Amino acid sequence: MTAVVANSEHIANIIRQARVIAVVGLSPRPDRPSHVVSTYMQSHGYRIIPINPNCSEILHESCYPSLLNLPEGLKIDIVNIFRRSETVVPIVEQAIQIGARCVWMQEGVWNPLAAQKAEEARLEVVMNRCIMRDHRAYVLESS
Repeated sequence: MTAVVANSEHIANIIRQARVIAVVGLSPRPDRPSHVVSTYMQSHGYRIIPINPNCSEILHESCYPSLLNLPEGLKIDIVNIFRRSETVVPIVEQAIQIGARCVWMQEGVWNPLAAQKAEEARLEVVMNRCIMRDHRAYVLESS
C-alpha cells in the first residue's frame, strides 16, 4: 500500500504552498461539485486551470483538453482530479510529465496504482479528500 498524505498539517502545507490548481474534469455547470469546489478555491486566491476537452472556457479561464495541452512554462502546483477512479492513471501520468507538485484525488476518487506512480515520481498524493473542505478546516481555521 502506498503512503498517501493524510496528516492534517501536511495537507494544510500543500494547500498553503499552492497557487495554481489544474482541475481535471471541471464542469461548466454551477451545480456540479467540481464547479462548486473550483469556484470556492478561486475565490480564495487560487488560479484555477480547467481541464475539459468539451469547453473552451470555464470560470473565466481558458480550458484545455488535457494536462499535456497546457501552455509551456505554466507551473501547476496541484492537479485536482474529478474523474472516476478507474480513469486516474493516465491523468497521473500526465501530471508527472508536466512536473506538477501534487496529485489530489477528490472525495470518492481512490486509485492506489495511480498513487504509487505519482509517489515514485516524487509527487505528493492526496486521495479521497475534498480540497475545499480541507482548505476550510486546515487553512482558514488556522489563520
